[in-house]
Amino acid sequence: QVQLVESGGDLVQAGGSLRLSCAASGITFGINLMGWYRQATGEQRELVAVIGSSGSTRYADSVKGRFTISRENAKNLVYLQMNSLKPEDTAVYYCNAELNQSGRLYNYWGQGTQVTVSS
Repeated sequence: QVQLVESGGDLVQAGGSLRLSCAASGITFGINLMGWYRQATGEQRELVAVIGSSGSTRYADSVKGRFTISRENAKNLVYLQMNSLKPEDTAVYYCNAELNQSGRLYNYWGQGTQVTVSS
């Protein structure tokens, strides 16, 4: 089992910045991908950014150049630096971790943190 706790969500004006943090605990050895997803009201959950254990990253087109994902493997932390925020970035942001345990993959989710961007 992996427990994920997000923090850093807030209300911010358009053009502002926020930094989200996610702390993983429990069985953290074997975590491959960690990432951030978001879900706006009435919408499906979508990928924002993911980062592998080696540091490789992938971003949604809508956040490229504005958001940066980073990771501290030794501390089991993952961050999402969000700059130039837009009202359409408003959503609940969820941390995700993919655990490889004996060749099987398990996905874990945090409880989410609200990001609201006002125009």
